[in-house]
Amino acid sequence: MRAYPLLDVYRRYAGILILFHMVAAAAWMCAGGTALNLAASREIRRVTVAEQTPTAASEEERRQQADLRDIISRRRIIECGVLEKKPVYVLSDAEYTALLKLVEAEARGEDEDGKLLVANVVFNRVKSSRFPDTVWEVIYQKQAGVYQFSPVIGGRMDRMKVSEETKRAVERALYGEDISRGALYFVARRATAEHTMGWFDRNLTWLFAHGGHEFYG
Repeated sequence: MRAYPLLDVYRRYAGILILFHMVAAAAWMCAGGTALNLAASREIRRVTVAEQTPTAASEEERRQQADLRDIISRRRIIECGVLEKKPVYVLSDAEYTALLKLVEAEARGEDEDGKLLVANVVFNRVKSSRFPDTVWEVIYQKQAGVYQFSPVIGGRMDRMKVSEETKRAVERALYGEDISRGALYFVARRATAEHTMGWFDRNLTWLFAHGGHEFYG
Protein backbone atom coordinates (compact mmCIF):
# COMPACT_ATOMS: atom_id res chain seq x y z
CA MET A 1 0.00 0.00 0.00
CA ARG A 2 1.56 3.36 -1.15
CA ALA A 3 1.27 6.56 0.89
CA TYR A 4 1.11 9.96 -0.81
CA PRO A 5 1.79 8.84 -4.38
CA LEU A 6 1.21 12.36 -5.77
CA LEU A 7 3.92 13.80 -3.55
CA ASP A 8 6.43 11.33 -4.90
CA VAL A 9 5.66 12.45 -8.43
CA TYR A 10 6.17 16.09 -7.47
CA ARG A 11 9.46 15.29 -5.85
CA ARG A 12 10.68 13.39 -8.92
CA TYR A 13 9.81 16.25 -11.28
CA ALA A 14 11.34 18.79 -8.93
CA GLY A 15 14.60 16.87 -8.94
CA ILE A 16 14.66 16.74 -12.74
CA LEU A 17 13.91 20.47 -12.95
CA ILE A 18 16.71 21.33 -10.53
CA LEU A 19 19.14 19.13 -12.49
CA PHE A 20 18.13 20.84 -15.78
CA HIS A 21 18.79 24.29 -14.31
CA MET A 22 22.17 23.20 -13.02
CA VAL A 23 23.17 21.89 -16.46
CA ALA A 24 21.94 25.07 -18.17
CA ALA A 25 23.84 27.23 -15.71
CA ALA A 26 27.00 25.23 -16.25
CA ALA A 27 26.62 25.52 -20.04
CA TRP A 28 26.09 29.27 -19.79
CA MET A 29 29.18 29.67 -17.66
CA CYS A 30 31.26 27.62 -20.10
CA ALA A 31 30.02 29.60 -23.09
CA GLY A 32 30.56 32.86 -21.37
CA GLY A 33 34.00 31.82 -20.27
CA THR A 34 34.92 30.75 -23.78
CA ALA A 35 33.75 34.07 -25.20
CA LEU A 36 35.73 35.90 -22.59
CA ASN A 37 38.78 33.79 -23.34
CA LEU A 38 38.45 34.46 -27.11
CA ALA A 39 38.05 38.16 -26.58
CA ALA A 40 41.01 38.22 -24.24
CA SER A 41 43.16 36.22 -26.62
CA ARG A 42 42.28 38.55 -29.50
CA GLU A 43 43.20 41.55 -27.42
CA ILE A 44 46.46 39.96 -26.31
CA ARG A 45 47.31 39.06 -29.92
CA ARG A 46 46.45 42.60 -31.06
CA VAL A 47 48.66 44.10 -28.40
CA THR A 48 51.47 41.65 -29.17
CA VAL A 49 51.36 42.39 -32.89
CA ALA A 50 51.18 46.09 -32.22
CA GLU A 51 54.21 45.86 -29.99
CA GLN A 52 56.20 43.62 -32.35
CA THR A 53 55.36 45.21 -35.75
CA PRO A 54 57.83 48.14 -35.49
CA THR A 55 60.59 45.76 -34.42
CA ALA A 56 59.79 43.28 -37.18
CA ALA A 57 59.65 46.06 -39.76
CA SER A 58 62.95 47.46 -38.57
CA GLU A 59 64.52 44.02 -38.68
CA GLU A 60 63.25 43.46 -42.23
CA GLU A 61 64.51 46.88 -43.28
CA ARG A 62 67.94 46.17 -41.79
CA ARG A 63 68.04 42.83 -43.61
CA GLN A 64 67.14 44.46 -46.94
CA GLN A 65 69.78 47.14 -46.46
CA ALA A 66 72.37 44.47 -45.67
CA ASP A 67 71.42 42.55 -48.82
CA LEU A 68 71.68 45.75 -50.87
CA ARG A 69 75.12 46.52 -49.48
CA ASP A 70 76.21 42.97 -50.27
CA ILE A 71 74.97 43.25 -53.84
CA ILE A 72 76.68 46.60 -54.33
CA SER A 73 79.96 45.36 -52.88
CA ARG A 74 80.01 42.43 -55.30
CA ARG A 75 78.72 44.38 -58.33
CA ARG A 76 80.55 44.06 -61.59
CA ILE A 77 80.03 46.80 -64.14
CA ILE A 78 80.22 45.61 -67.74
CA GLU A 79 80.32 48.22 -70.44
CA CYS A 80 78.59 47.01 -73.56
CA GLY A 81 78.64 48.51 -76.99
CA VAL A 82 77.52 47.60 -80.45
CA LEU A 83 80.19 45.57 -82.15
CA GLU A 84 80.93 47.23 -85.45
CA LYS A 85 82.14 44.87 -88.11
CA LYS A 86 85.13 46.32 -89.91
CA PRO A 87 86.60 45.34 -93.28
CA VAL A 88 89.71 43.21 -93.30
CA TYR A 89 91.02 44.97 -96.38
CA VAL A 90 90.98 48.75 -96.85
CA LEU A 91 91.28 49.86 -100.46
CA SER A 92 91.64 53.19 -102.17
CA ASP A 93 88.77 54.27 -104.39
CA ALA A 94 90.83 53.41 -107.47
CA GLU A 95 91.65 49.93 -106.17
CA TYR A 96 88.06 49.26 -105.19
CA THR A 97 86.77 50.29 -108.61
CA ALA A 98 89.45 48.22 -110.39
CA LEU A 99 88.59 45.15 -108.28
CA LEU A 100 84.88 45.50 -108.98
CA LYS A 101 85.47 45.73 -112.71
CA LEU A 102 87.93 42.82 -112.75
CA VAL A 103 85.51 40.58 -110.86
CA GLU A 104 82.67 41.59 -113.17
CA ALA A 105 84.78 40.87 -116.27
CA GLU A 106 86.24 37.57 -115.04
CA ALA A 107 83.09 36.14 -113.41
CA ARG A 108 80.25 37.48 -115.52
CA GLY A 109 77.71 34.67 -115.73
CA GLU A 110 78.95 33.06 -112.50
CA ASP A 111 76.92 33.04 -109.30
CA GLU A 112 77.80 35.28 -106.34
CA ASP A 113 80.18 32.69 -104.86
CA GLY A 114 81.92 32.47 -108.25
CA LYS A 115 82.47 36.22 -108.11
CA LEU A 116 83.62 36.02 -104.49
CA LEU A 117 86.22 33.43 -105.52
CA VAL A 118 87.78 35.78 -108.08
CA ALA A 119 88.09 38.50 -105.43
CA ASN A 120 89.54 35.92 -103.02
CA VAL A 121 92.28 35.04 -105.52
CA VAL A 122 93.26 38.70 -105.81
CA PHE A 123 93.55 39.05 -102.03
CA ASN A 124 95.40 35.73 -101.76
CA ARG A 125 97.98 37.11 -104.17
CA VAL A 126 98.32 40.32 -102.14
CA LYS A 127 99.12 38.17 -99.09
CA SER A 128 101.53 35.91 -100.95
CA SER A 129 105.24 36.73 -101.21
CA ARG A 130 105.15 35.55 -104.85
CA PHE A 131 103.00 38.49 -105.95
CA PRO A 132 102.83 42.28 -105.46
CA ASP A 133 101.65 43.73 -102.15
CA THR A 134 98.67 45.83 -103.26
CA VAL A 135 95.41 45.13 -105.05
CA TRP A 136 96.24 47.63 -107.76
CA GLU A 137 99.61 46.06 -108.49
CA VAL A 138 98.17 42.53 -108.45
CA ILE A 139 95.45 43.42 -110.94
CA TYR A 140 97.85 45.16 -113.33
CA GLN A 141 100.80 42.82 -112.88
CA LYS A 142 102.59 41.61 -116.04
CA GLN A 143 104.50 38.35 -116.34
CA ALA A 144 106.91 38.26 -119.26
CA GLY A 145 105.14 41.32 -120.60
CA VAL A 146 101.68 39.76 -120.38
CA TYR A 147 98.96 40.84 -117.99
CA GLN A 148 98.03 38.17 -115.45
CA PHE A 149 94.31 38.82 -115.91
CA SER A 150 93.16 38.83 -119.50
CA PRO A 151 90.32 41.40 -119.05
CA VAL A 152 92.99 44.03 -118.37
CA ILE A 153 94.26 43.65 -121.92
CA GLY A 154 92.90 46.39 -124.15
CA GLY A 155 90.99 47.92 -121.21
CA ARG A 156 88.11 45.44 -121.58
CA MET A 157 87.38 45.37 -117.86
CA ASP A 158 87.11 49.17 -117.76
CA ARG A 159 84.05 48.97 -119.95
CA MET A 160 82.23 46.65 -117.54
CA LYS A 161 79.03 47.78 -115.86
CA VAL A 162 79.27 46.41 -112.33
CA SER A 163 76.23 44.49 -111.07
CA GLU A 164 74.83 44.59 -107.54
CA GLU A 165 75.72 40.92 -107.16
CA THR A 166 79.35 41.71 -107.95
CA LYS A 167 79.33 44.50 -105.37
CA ARG A 168 77.99 42.09 -102.75
CA ALA A 169 80.61 39.51 -103.60
CA VAL A 170 83.44 42.02 -103.34
CA GLU A 171 82.06 43.32 -100.04
CA ARG A 172 82.08 39.78 -98.68
CA ALA A 173 85.73 39.44 -99.65
CA LEU A 174 86.62 42.82 -98.16
CA TYR A 175 85.13 41.73 -94.84
CA GLY A 176 87.23 38.60 -94.80
CA GLU A 177 85.02 35.88 -96.26
CA ASP A 178 87.26 33.43 -98.09
CA ILE A 179 86.05 30.22 -99.74
CA SER A 180 89.05 29.84 -102.08
CA ARG A 181 91.11 27.27 -100.09
CA GLY A 182 94.14 29.46 -100.72
CA ALA A 183 93.83 29.50 -104.53
CA LEU A 184 96.24 31.78 -106.39
CA TYR A 185 95.09 31.02 -109.93
CA PHE A 186 91.87 30.30 -111.78
CA VAL A 187 91.18 29.46 -115.40
CA ALA A 188 88.23 28.67 -117.63
CA ARG A 189 89.36 25.48 -119.32
CA ARG A 190 86.90 25.68 -122.21
CA ALA A 191 88.08 29.17 -123.13
CA THR A 192 91.82 28.53 -122.72
CA ALA A 193 94.32 27.27 -125.28
CA GLU A 194 95.52 23.71 -124.78
CA HIS A 195 99.19 24.61 -124.28
CA THR A 196 98.21 27.17 -121.61
CA MET A 197 96.06 24.61 -119.79
CA GLY A 198 98.97 22.20 -119.99
CA TRP A 199 101.10 24.72 -118.08
CA PHE A 200 98.42 24.99 -115.35
CA ASP A 201 98.15 21.20 -115.03
CA ARG A 202 101.91 20.60 -114.97
CA ASN A 203 103.04 23.40 -112.69
CA LEU A 204 100.20 24.05 -110.27
CA THR A 205 98.10 22.11 -107.78
CA TRP A 206 94.50 21.65 -108.85
CA LEU A 207 92.18 22.50 -105.93
CA PHE A 208 88.55 22.52 -107.09
CA ALA A 209 86.13 23.69 -109.76
CA HIS A 210 83.27 26.14 -109.34
CA GLY A 211 81.00 27.13 -112.18
CA GLY A 212 83.11 27.63 -115.31
CA HIS A 213 86.41 28.12 -113.45
CA GLU A 214 89.00 25.73 -112.09
CA PHE A 215 91.13 26.92 -109.18
CA TYR A 216 94.80 26.16 -108.52
CA GLY A 217 97.25 26.75 -105.74
